[in-house]
Amino acid sequence: MRIALVSPYDLTVPGGVQSHVRHLAAQLRAAGDEVVLLGPGRDPGHLGVGASVAVPFNGSVAPIAVAPTAATRTRRLLARLRPDVVHVHEPLVPLVGVTAALASPAPVVATFHAWSDDARLYRIARVLGRRVLDRAAVAVAVSPAAAAYHGAALGVPPERFRIVPNGVEVARFQGVPPLERVVDPSRETLLFVGRLERRKGLEPLVRAFLRLRADRPRLRLLVVGEGAEGERCRALVPAQLRDDVVFLGRVPDAELPGCYRAADLYVSPALGGESFGIVLLEAMAAGRAVVASDLPGYRSVVADGQTGLLVPPGEPVALAAAIGQLLDDPVRRAGLAAAGQRAAAGYDWSVVTATLRGLYREALG
Repeated sequence: MRIALVSPYDLTVPGGVQSHVRHLAAQLRAAGDEVVLLGPGRDPGHLGVGASVAVPFNGSVAPIAVAPTAATRTRRLLARLRPDVVHVHEPLVPLVGVTAALASPAPVVATFHAWSDDARLYRIARVLGRRVLDRAAVAVAVSPAAAAYHGAALGVPPERFRIVPNGVEVARFQGVPPLERVVDPSRETLLFVGRLERRKGLEPLVRAFLRLRADRPRLRLLVVGEGAEGERCRALVPAQLRDDVVFLGRVPDAELPGCYRAADLYVSPALGGESFGIVLLEAMAAGRAVVASDLPGYRSVVADGQTGLLVPPGEPVALAAAIGQLLDDPVRRAGLAAAGQRAAAGYDWSVVTATLRGLYREALG
């Protein structure tokens, strides 16, 4: 098939949707499909439709194209490319997502990624949102949480959406040695991976770490990611403990599996806004037990007490207690890690891609 993958988010900026689109493109090409990527930003790997600007949304910052010329370029490129199927990610995000969904010359598969505590913005644009949804031959949500959110916002039953989760390259995270520059077998190590913005919950994790550190002099925390929260969270750490909270910044993709393998426990303390949990899947694929916030999107990935532990978001005391339980019980930690690794296999990109290719054929039919 000739497939156009459309991202409304700048494909040169790190992000969950952007990563999903790039991985999906690679998998489809490996399956023999011809794939073209469209989105904001300028990069040899995709067709750019214009520059992006950072727009605050859902506790994060969305790098989207807002100039009217981006909509024009999106329409022109899709008309010129003549794809068999157009797969639009986040089709309600202006301007590129909405334009691609409504102006596509080919059947549209629309994937809805977002989840939020607040659907007011989508409700305001419900008429346009319903037009987008009705235009799609197949509507997909990455989790039951995302389906419920968009269903409520657009006034349709969640069953309107097919559930196709995000994918993970399971093999890439297995059998990898710990990253040499960060591993220290003599110390208990916690790991955080994510953008350093408030909604990702680094502050509660730092506070939980400080509680635990009082009784665990060998405990340390590795922080992977960049963002404005970094400096503020560094300031929470007393000077004598600064060497034990290691801010690694942005880590190359090739080194990320080794970071997971260098940790005893992966912690994802997000406060909200998560529709899924790609980082949870990566940690589970790497064979690491997970402690995460009890959010609807995370419950799509982690079964509490079976493949990880879920705790109330934004509560450092509860977070510290769950982390301490698993650090004190290596047998339980290993059991959760093994169960998580088995569960992660069901999210391998080979499985996800096969499902999506079936939906593409359905859209063509």
